[in-house]
Amino acid sequence: MTDTHKSPDTTPDTTTPEAAELPWADVEAEHRRMLRLAPLKTDRSTGGRPLRFVEFGYAERNNKERSLLRMSITLPGQRVRKEQNHLDVWVDHEQRRVHFGPDSGVQIEPMNRGIGRFLAAQGITWAKKKWASYSFDAMDLSNKDALVEDTRLRRDHFLRVHGFDVVYADAQHLKGSVKAGKVADLLGDWNTEKLQFVEILEAAQMLQQAEQNLAEQEVKLQKQEETVSKFKREETGLRFTITCLVAFSVFQAGLLIWIATHR
Repeated sequence: MTDTHKSPDTTPDTTTPEAAELPWADVEAEHRRMLRLAPLKTDRSTGGRPLRFVEFGYAERNNKERSLLRMSITLPGQRVRKEQNHLDVWVDHEQRRVHFGPDSGVQIEPMNRGIGRFLAAQGITWAKKKWASYSFDAMDLSNKDALVEDTRLRRDHFLRVHGFDVVYADAQHLKGSVKAGKVADLLGDWNTEKLQFVEILEAAQMLQQAEQNLAEQEVKLQKQEETVSKFKREETGLRFTITCLVAFSVFQAGLLIWIATHR
């Protein structure tokens, strides 16, 4: 789970159930809320980060054997790949364990906007409410993420701020893993300066304020256009006056020359 790169598989292959055995394969988001991505300074790796609004969708399922929280992020006006912007949290009640998916890793677009931490925080908070005593398994981290130092540091920071214990079996920091632990030890926090919920009333107020600002700008623009038109009319009058003065000066000069030559 990282908001900048593919995350590691969150459950060892020896214990992860086959995908075909899992229920609710066709479940899609049933509840939706708006999120505001705050404008941030341009990042040298990910580029510009302007103000943006995205949609957070989620659905929940429960039975005696399992529970599921499925979350997704939708970007208005932009398509993402199927494997991007979604996170599943599976709960196995028989084995009393929690599994974060997909197994291929969480991939986030846009990167470096706090979306990955937000999704992880929502999933951890949901799991801790009812199943804090459950365990999560140890997991191996992808070697691919460790090839670039900055990528590895981002990934490890992401995991550690959520309470996962990252360890390495080698001095080169290539063979990394996360220790098994209790769900109660995980932290469901995210950077609220980067990302915030936007309620319907707040969104309506923002729209109203934007419309008011637009109206004010239109009034200012109209006044400026009237000022420009006034200056253009004055300029036309001045040009006519100057033309007349030049013509009169030429006539006078010609008259003086004629008088001087005919004496």
